[in-house]
Amino acid sequence: MMATTLDFGRAEPRARTRRKFTAGEIANGAAGAAAMLLLTLSAALPDDDDVARAGATDSEVLYAPRRETAVGVYLGAPYHYPSDFWLKNDGKTDLTIKDVHWYTMPFNHPLYYGVRVQRWRDGGAFGSMLDFTHSKAFAPMKGENQFQGTLDGKPAPETGVIENYFDKLEWTHGHNMLTLNGLVRLFTLGRFSAYTGGGGGVSLPHSEIHLLSDPHRTYEYQYAGPCAQALFGLEFRTKTGTVFVEYKFTFADYSGPLTHRDGAILPIDLWRQFSRWWSGEAPPGGFAGARLASHNLVSGFTVRFAPGAK
Repeated sequence: MMATTLDFGRAEPRARTRRKFTAGEIANGAAGAAAMLLLTLSAALPDDDDVARAGATDSEVLYAPRRETAVGVYLGAPYHYPSDFWLKNDGKTDLTIKDVHWYTMPFNHPLYYGVRVQRWRDGGAFGSMLDFTHSKAFAPMKGENQFQGTLDGKPAPETGVIENYFDKLEWTHGHNMLTLNGLVRLFTLGRFSAYTGGGGGVSLPHSEIHLLSDPHRTYEYQYAGPCAQALFGLEFRTKTGTVFVEYKFTFADYSGPLTHRDGAILPIDLWRQFSRWWSGEAPPGGFAGARLASHNLVSGFTVRFAPGAK
């Protein structure tokens, strides 16, 4: 049975071990969450004239979800289950590294973050959401893993240390997921509501992979396959938005080309990837990927537009 201890370490963990929180990391995380909560609550309390101009009474805005649009941001932390990493390049390599214990460093730059747009229907019971999550996944470079298959035309060793074969093996700008989701509010009690939802979309990671025996690295944004998520959250309703805490389970099945290119920005990299695929150009480094199944705990706020709209 796989452990589900969250790993928020600042440094790479040793093989098969998980670094515990330090007091400083706990304090930093708590201080950041508290600051976000206080900032949101202080900024989300307009005067009565604002509520009147919106066409809704104070009690309607605070206690009665309705048709509305909201834009939100959040921070959080994930835990990735261990999974196999694979790399295939016809005639050269067909390698699998078993049970890679991916780690995350969500509080190191660039932070784990997300942005979303929600649209709730009349009555506020059902809605939809476009959600973008920026996470990260690092392979631990030290410690032994089981290897299978072939590497550079030779049988791979039964066990190996990743740093002896790879200079880079990570998705750190990051493990990006864009999903379209359905939402359902389960109940509302005063200013508090519970909601659930789920959906699917595309994985758009920034792949940073460099095999030491290869003179070129791959360092670019890519479309790497489908992804999905399920979520459950609690929200506290204010006059102009909500503060929320949410659990998400995400799953992404990566298969990305090793292009031997340094990329630019997301739209340009995706256009270049599409152009290479359209022309039938095979990636010189083959393909690489993994399945990333993750628990995510996030917290943030939304800002509501036209709360009184009918």
